[in-house]
Amino acid sequence: MIIRYATSADAEAITEIYNDAVRNSTAIWNDETVSVQNRMDWIAAKKVEGWPLLVAEDEQGTLLGYATYGPWRAWDGYRHTVEHSVYVAKNQRGKGTGEALMQALIGKAQQTDIHVMVAGIEASNEASIRLHRKLGFKDAGTLREVGTKFGKWLDLAFLQLTLA
Repeated sequence: MIIRYATSADAEAITEIYNDAVRNSTAIWNDETVSVQNRMDWIAAKKVEGWPLLVAEDEQGTLLGYATYGPWRAWDGYRHTVEHSVYVAKNQRGKGTGEALMQALIGKAQQTDIHVMVAGIEASNEASIRLHRKLGFKDAGTLREVGTKFGKWLDLAFLQLTLA
């Protein structure tokens, strides 16, 4: 597995992973899928803003997943805290891709002035919560019924990793 920065050439594969999560999971609390152009614009914005956007690919160049972070809240006092996201292609889940991406993303954060990484995870997503705990994230609380998707109320679990 190779982990590298995303380029515009990755937009189609990132779009497929993102849209699959929109259509089939509660990992993303959007109801509408996005276009490849939307993801191209997003990739470009990440680059301009200086936020890492990492992808994992196999030896054949197939994109397996992606991870990024950005501001947690807009006010100056939160400038050392980021919220991240990590998404893996449906046929790659449980094979170590998410963990490899997260380890690389944490490494990027440690090279900067980031002090805390925040994860907001749909509270019944046990696999993601387990992965984050394995990587040292600690439970920080749960907000009950703050979102909705597929006709049901969703809880949002927060986990955080304080970087040395």
